[in-house]
Amino acid sequence: MHAYFAGLGTALSLIVAIGAQNAFVLKQGLMRRHVLATCAFCAISDAVLITAGVLGAGAIAAGAPWFLAAMRWGGAVFLLAYGARAFRAAWRGGESLRAGAGNAAGLGATLAVLAGLTWLNPHVWLDTVVLIGSISAGWENKPGFVAGAVSASVLFFFALGYGARWLSPLFARPVAWRVLDGLVGLVMWSIALGLVLNG
Repeated sequence: MHAYFAGLGTALSLIVAIGAQNAFVLKQGLMRRHVLATCAFCAISDAVLITAGVLGAGAIAAGAPWFLAAMRWGGAVFLLAYGARAFRAAWRGGESLRAGAGNAAGLGATLAVLAGLTWLNPHVWLDTVVLIGSISAGWENKPGFVAGAVSASVLFFFALGYGARWLSPLFARPVAWRVLDGLVGLVMWSIALGLVLNG
């Protein structure tokens, strides 16, 4: 159980920071669109990456500068484009939680964006594969550590996705959506800028 709680605490400490993936899950939860699929995709992706990191992929990724460089530039381009889309939505406004408001993206389009935010985001790789993989090296009970880290991911994403509906009264007003979209754009662009400048 010590390894389980170590994995749980490690993953929670890394995952709760506001990032591109979390902002997207929050917005899907507020719109109540594809919430189950969104949360499940994030949790499963984290489980795959965490397991890979614990099994040694973290050392491989850390030892391959070209891999992290490709992830950095690819992620920066993707985040700049998604941030621009969020800023455009904030500028246009008009979205609210009214039933049928806006043009609902289909499940495929939603998962495609989420895949980019997850698998093209170097921060996700660094947190799950490199950092968690490195920390797990200090524990003999690797399965327990992985189980704890994966549990943290499942708990966090489902709490974020389904807990967002408690904010529904606030987001019944279109101005709240404009503020949220503006903040999402700032998060995306700040992460992209950090990737470019700190690479």
